[in-house]
Amino acid sequence: MQLIGMLDSPYVRRVAISLRLLDLPFEHRAVSVFSTFEQFRAINPVVKAPTLVCDNGVVLMESGLILDYAETLATRSLMPAQPEPRQHALRVIGLALAACEKTVQIVYERNLRPAEKQHEPWIERVQGQLHAACAALETELAGAALAADERLLTQADVTAAVAWSFTQLMLPACVEASAYPALAAFSAAAERLAVFRDTPQT
Repeated sequence: MQLIGMLDSPYVRRVAISLRLLDLPFEHRAVSVFSTFEQFRAINPVVKAPTLVCDNGVVLMESGLILDYAETLATRSLMPAQPEPRQHALRVIGLALAACEKTVQIVYERNLRPAEKQHEPWIERVQGQLHAACAALETELAGAALAADERLLTQADVTAAVAWSFTQLMLPACVEASAYPALAAFSAAAERLAVFRDTPQT
């Protein structure tokens, strides 16, 4: 399999880390949707990261769908099986992905749209959504201890840690770590694990 996309994307990185945790061999190809657009389009005309090129040539996209396929291949899941723990994991993942989405929206607005066309009320609204997602994650992770054994990591652990690292990479001044100590500590603990160190976002 080939995983296409840059690891500074939280969606690509969560897939890469998950594939490693599932012991699924893959080749990572660091192809950018920006600087190497045409190269990416030759692989996937939609030019969407992450893209997974399966062994039979089928091209998949969207991180959640790729992870669904990966877990089918691995015949095991990074998601809890029981309803209540699974519900909690789904809530954490949803919040983390929302934080990623809002971070991307702000970065695109600030970096890709001409200054005279930027709409400050919209940016303020998206920033409010980003902070709401981080605040909810802070509540969900308060008192939570990350497993020291990476084999026990769940998809919620991976996605929450990756989302926070991405937000801090892209918007450290907008989302200050001091405001979300539990989330920051949780992500820092994850980043010290080998599977995260071997899959750096930069």
